[in-house]
Amino acid sequence: MKTLIKLALASALALGTASGALAAEFTKGTVKKVDAKARKVTLIHEELKSLDMPAMTMVFRVQDDALLEKLKEGANIEFVAERVDGKLTVTEVK
Repeated sequence: MKTLIKLALASALALGTASGALAAEFTKGTVKKVDAKARKVTLIHEELKSLDMPAMTMVFRVQDDALLEKLKEGANIEFVAERVDGKLTVTEVK
């Protein structure tokens, strides 16, 4: 019985590690405008492969205030965008 439990635990850990290996893909962009009050940012970005979107300029929501503080007009950034509640949202910035 203990061996079966250990095997199940090892399988669960392996699956968790495999899915965790799918790190978010960062995309290069330039901050065109920041609207802190509305928690939105306009980005000129390269292709967003994860969202099947070509390079363009568009407005994104920003997930939290800490990310918003990292965004300055004219800055070159790398970011992750995802659909959150149906809205295109910047979820990570570096």
